[in-house]
Amino acid sequence: MTGYRSLFRTPEFTPLFLGSAAQTAAQTVGGLALGTLVYRATGSPLLSAVSMFGPSLAQVLGASVLLSGADRLPPRTALSAIALVFAAGTAVQALPGLPVGALFAVVLALGLVASLGGGVRWGLLNEILAGEGAVKNAYLPGRSLFNMMSGLMQIAGFATGGALLGTFSPRVCLLLSAALYLAAALVLRLALTARPPRTSGRPSASATWHGNALLWSSRARRLTYLGLWLPNGLVVGCESLYVSYAPHAAGTLFACGALGMFAGDVTVGRLLPGAVRRRLATPLLLLLAAPYLAFAAHPPLPVAMACVTVASVGFGASLVQQERLMELTPGELAGQALGLHSAGMLTLQGVSAALAGTVAQVTSPAAGMAAMAAGSVLVTLVLVTAARRSPEPEPEPKPKPRLAEPSEPSEPSEPSEPSASEAAEAC
Repeated sequence: MTGYRSLFRTPEFTPLFLGSAAQTAAQTVGGLALGTLVYRATGSPLLSAVSMFGPSLAQVLGASVLLSGADRLPPRTALSAIALVFAAGTAVQALPGLPVGALFAVVLALGLVASLGGGVRWGLLNEILAGEGAVKNAYLPGRSLFNMMSGLMQIAGFATGGALLGTFSPRVCLLLSAALYLAAALVLRLALTARPPRTSGRPSASATWHGNALLWSSRARRLTYLGLWLPNGLVVGCESLYVSYAPHAAGTLFACGALGMFAGDVTVGRLLPGAVRRRLATPLLLLLAAPYLAFAAHPPLPVAMACVTVASVGFGASLVQQERLMELTPGELAGQALGLHSAGMLTLQGVSAALAGTVAQVTSPAAGMAAMAAGSVLVTLVLVTAARRSPEPEPEPKPKPRLAEPSEPSEPSEPSEPSASEAAEAC
């Protein structure tokens, strides 16, 4: 398998990696600060959860109208502009006296902008790792390394954010987050090459709808998308209740989750051979949710930390699922396919955070976490059963033409469908 060190010798991988690291750190520190600010002001688990994961709720609108831009905008310009918008929006959230309603308006506006970012970033990563000077079959280890970076940044960000919140106000931490977003924008703008869009034509809602319809037309991709969105999103609903479950140790729980995710990504992305990795998607999804069932007993903090760490290893399932998604997707739709994955996942995370907060509001944070975990286990089992009971014939692969103009894109031919067992593993 491709070594991680060789990835940094690939042109442009390093600046994209560093810019993304700065954005992850900014999001981590800023999200914890905002959730704490709202919880202190309202005492509401629901509002605290939605403030941290609320931007995800706007992803569904962005996925409906903006995603064609993932392949039709110059990636350097798009990524640096998105980071600048987040720097400005986070600075606005730090304004003293800003009403809670205005905070949520900014949160949702940033979520709409973010819906484009995932497709642009991961489409560019796929392009960089498939270009001249890149190593062969490097997307999965490259994405694994990004996930590991995200885990480390979250560990550092939540630990640092928790320490800073013990000394400074949440608004000061929000300003630090804005500065990190600004640094990310500078790195992306100055260090990336000006690349042309991957597909001709202007972004539009109609082009977005057409591309999404093509992606959704394959049953194998539908199952893969649902497996990427639903179990993951419901478990993030558990995470959204950390602040209300343990107000003075939420940063510790988030850091434990990031540590577990890091361990899962290293294991899946670097240590496991492909044949073994492919069979572990469903077991990892079950591992992702099962330890949270223990929260029904309201465990003490040390036990809660252990449960969160073990469960988060299961996030490694997304690497297996993303690898399968790329196998099923024409290259000219790679950015939009990854953007749809990112937008759908974040949308479900936002919905799950709101649902978990609602359950916690009428019961308790511990009961809300256990309920969301049970839902995740049930959804995983239903998806696997559906994949095994409804196999589709496997057509012969056909050539994949490049998309034409965005108004009337030519339909890419359908990739070969997997067997029922392969589709089940993709879930």
